[in-house]
Amino acid sequence: MEISGIIGAIVIGIVIGVLGRLAIPGRQHIGVLWTIAIGIIAAFIGTGIASGLGVADTKGVDWVEWLIQIALAALGVAAVSKVKPRR
Repeated sequence: MEISGIIGAIVIGIVIGVLGRLAIPGRQHIGVLWTIAIGIIAAFIGTGIASGLGVADTKGVDWVEWLIQIALAALGVAAVSKVKPRR
């Protein structure tokens, strides 16, 4: 993987994290860095799942892959928000 691919994955991960956070109703008690980290991890795992299902490389926008990634990010944000103690 080239540096441009890594930077692209990080940027996509940030977007996925923010969308995952917006998908959860109410206030989440985690910071921006946690949201970004969860989004990056969800983007990588979601791409792997989409590849396994055969929907990662389609013509046009890969909507199913995006939905998988956003769902994983929402689950991750909800899980970390529940585990992380409030101040």
